Amino acid sequence: MQLPDLKQYRSTFEKKGISLPLPSVPFEQKGLLNALPKPNLNQTGWPWTQETDPKVYSIRGSWPKLTIVSPSFNQDKFLEQTIRSVLLQNYPNLEYIIIDGGSTDDSKQILEKYSRWISYWQSEKDEGQGHAINLGFSLASGNHYAWINSDDYYTKDSLFTVASAFLSSQTDFVYGYGYNLNTVKNELELVKILPVRDYFIKIPGIIQPSAFWSAGIHQPIWEELHCALDFELWLRLVKGRSRRLVKKTLSVAHVHDDAKTSDPKMKQKWHEDHLKIWSTEAHGTVHEWKRIIFLNRIRQKLYKLLHL
Repeated sequence: MQLPDLKQYRSTFEKKGISLPLPSVPFEQKGLLNALPKPNLNQTGWPWTQETDPKVYSIRGSWPKLTIVSPSFNQDKFLEQTIRSVLLQNYPNLEYIIIDGGSTDDSKQILEKYSRWISYWQSEKDEGQGHAINLGFSLASGNHYAWINSDDYYTKDSLFTVASAFLSSQTDFVYGYGYNLNTVKNELELVKILPVRDYFIKIPGIIQPSAFWSAGIHQPIWEELHCALDFELWLRLVKGRSRRLVKKTLSVAHVHDDAKTSDPKMKQKWHEDHLKIWSTEAHGTVHEWKRIIFLNRIRQKLYKLLHL
């Protein structure tokens, strides 16, 4: 497993004349809802006609800096919703970075539309999702990190909830529940997870857009992976760290035909990723993984019985 040096990525940006640290997203005492451009879609509710009340942040004089990265490619159907769900949190100390892989749809026009409120964005060919995420985090200067894909979005007040959790518990990793939104049926499915224990870290469970971590524990994405890059990152990032499960829904993931988790054409890519992951000495063997899966099934049944 060969991981990239994010300092080298950062130096490439600096050679291009990018001034670091990046500017923060403008904070307005009255909120950004009326300041942002009108959305392309005629929709109501969050994050189209609603926003987090900026007054919730008045309980503290200062808030830790959050860096959010969005990798994107040809997701103009969802991109505006993602952007608005980040900006309309009205978080007072936010760095938002979008790395688009040179989309051929209307993504660039959407990025230009919201450029005033984005710390940095680019739309040019990259080497895939993992590379885009690493590029974004190479520019990061926040105290805490997260990434959200351009076909997902945050729920209302999620950044307030997460920042409050970091401040109250001094933890390394904060994670929560999520929704899956079926775009055909327009149905929401609540996805809850059990508290993550070190022994069971090899069981996929952490909901990627509902995960946030301290900058001090950040590690690069393994760019060779195509689908399971978040799962592999948790294997390195979370084990042995202090963590806190927030029993709230922090994000919504669109379930659509082109999503890696629901596209049948991606089945082989998922298989190839898992072969790579379990072939590394750092992550153990397939035999060990299967044993943990079996024990986790028992654990889940016991948990349900105890929480009826």
